[in-house]
Amino acid sequence: MSAAPVPSQAPLSGRSFHLIGVGGAGMSVVAQLLAEEGAAVTGSDSHDGPALDRLRRIGVGVSVGHDAAHVPAGAVVVVSTAIKETNPELAAARARGQEVVHRSQALALAARGRDFVAVAGAHGKTTTSGMLAEALTVAGRDPSFAIGGVVRALGTGAHVGAGRAFIAEADESDRSFLNYEPLIEVVTNVEPDHLDNYGTPEAFERAFLDFARNCLRPGGRLIVCADDPGGARLARAAAERGVSVTTYGVRGPGEGGDGRLVDDAHVRVQITERRADGTSATLTLWSDETTGGPPAPVRPEDCAVTGPIPLELNVPGDHVALDAAGAWAAGIELGVDPALMARSLGAFGGTGRRFEDRGEADGVRVVDDYAHHPTEIEALLRTARRVAGERGGRVLVLFQPHLFSRTEAFAPRFGAALGLADEVVVAPVYPARETQEDFPHVTGATVADRVPGGARYLADGRAAARLIADEARPGDLVLTVGAGDVTELAGVVLERLAARAPREGA
Repeated sequence: MSAAPVPSQAPLSGRSFHLIGVGGAGMSVVAQLLAEEGAAVTGSDSHDGPALDRLRRIGVGVSVGHDAAHVPAGAVVVVSTAIKETNPELAAARARGQEVVHRSQALALAARGRDFVAVAGAHGKTTTSGMLAEALTVAGRDPSFAIGGVVRALGTGAHVGAGRAFIAEADESDRSFLNYEPLIEVVTNVEPDHLDNYGTPEAFERAFLDFARNCLRPGGRLIVCADDPGGARLARAAAERGVSVTTYGVRGPGEGGDGRLVDDAHVRVQITERRADGTSATLTLWSDETTGGPPAPVRPEDCAVTGPIPLELNVPGDHVALDAAGAWAAGIELGVDPALMARSLGAFGGTGRRFEDRGEADGVRVVDDYAHHPTEIEALLRTARRVAGERGGRVLVLFQPHLFSRTEAFAPRFGAALGLADEVVVAPVYPARETQEDFPHVTGATVADRVPGGARYLADGRAAARLIADEARPGDLVLTVGAGDVTELAGVVLERLAARAPREGA
């Protein structure tokens, strides 16, 4: 695929932007990108924290608390869906007639003229986009990227590089991913989520088809996981509408017994070894441009084959290897040599809050993870069981549900997924943009009551953290899991473990 040359465009220097809620994962990376492009950037958030500290270090003027006085009169005001019209800063901007844009529109502005790779899906976005950003960096491409988590080896979730590629997570939760015009779309799955916004699984899937059919640039390519049923349906529907499609999955040619591409997978990831500290696999690309991709079955003798190419990952989990396959396909599409791309993916050390080690005390390892959807939790706990098994220990989980609406919609599935752990303690629901008044019957007990074998719910998060620590034995693995502030409770767990550990010389 040949990309268009970078068009001339007005520089962002001389322009001013003010971001409301700048400490959020998505907003903070947009602020950094706009600042690195030369714009004057300010922002505000209701709470201080590490994201604001990072922005201060690069010269972004940030304020704690929301006040109309924080908004520069000439600034374009950037908001997310979470910002209500009653916010004093937004209200002041509206009253003055200032331009107000969504975060995704500001990100699209920062990405203009580049080979934009948008990574979408209900889960797996951060790992896949982080892998792609780090691998392209290792391969010497110096990409720009906007990722909703810190890529550990790069020390940031946002960067403006000299290369043509721009990698970003594309958020489907509020349909804002439909504001992008990517050259490449990577869809990790189309598993229904955010039903408070979409209403039905069918509406959720239609949005992804709109993303593929209406947003992709002419000559662009959709890369989608065919192991996910929704992803497979998207691939077929998009191909039928003339979209160029590459699919990936853990199954491939010949496994159906008749030489066909099983589940329409063009990229096959074959896992050869699973370890506590990583995964070994091979990657093979079956390319068939004559049929236009799925849904037509493709015989291997009609394909050009690349591989198998070895892949050595330093992060455990079958789901991580699957994400690597999607990133590999995107890197090849951007012109990186397949073997070089695989080697570069091997350098990936993870992103913040994705199986992130937080420390060890009294022989107990504590890991923090952002998983907040049942499928994510199931994948996380399957990986955790292998890791803990190598130590002869158990898996203990402190889980914080995220959003009352998601908790209510998926409670049985959350319970089933958490049943993979040996001990489970559930903390209060993290409300984010919702309120308990709208869901008076939904609490952490809504999940705890559905865990096979039982789980305990505590209405105090710190007490829940101390309880899970008290249950842990040397050799065990304790996970703090969820998309809210449960990450802060990992420190409480470690403190409790350290307090009980025998002191040296005692």
